[in-house]
Amino acid sequence: MNITQNFKLVQGVKPTTTNAQITTDVVSLKIYKKVWIVVELTQAVGHATVITLNQNASVGGAGKALTGDVLIWANEDTAATDTLVRKTDAKSYTVANDVKGKTVVFEVDPSIALDLTNDYDCISAVIGASSQVTNLASVTYILEPRYLQATPPSAIVD
Repeated sequence: MNITQNFKLVQGVKPTTTNAQITTDVVSLKIYKKVWIVVELTQAVGHATVITLNQNASVGGAGKALTGDVLIWANEDTAATDTLVRKTDAKSYTVANDVKGKTVVFEVDPSIALDLTNDYDCISAVIGASSQVTNLASVTYILEPRYLQATPPSAIVD
């Protein structure tokens, strides 16, 4: 399987300090059956950073809490292991308050997690402020299209 031929990759937020709250770009899931939201954290100063997912009615619209819970995996110490550990399904995840590199993966099925009846077919993530300029976060969306195409349509426009 070739990731670039079978999935669409979208940068949600480039590596950015978590000194202030971060809201990622919003992506539309209208033509996508699933999305994995990969959050990478560098905790140079320990902080119990909260990552919350929001559903949006448009790529430019305000977000609200997800309708349903999503699957979550986390690696709370990427220097020690490459193992992602399954966590409790939820709408958010809080990392441990320690000085480590971390990876958190949310698996979102729009038919379960989003209020599609009311046209909430877009998603975004909010990373809480650590108030630490040396703590960093980045987010990548991995989208699985309903139908494979040589060049899938943009996910950052409605």
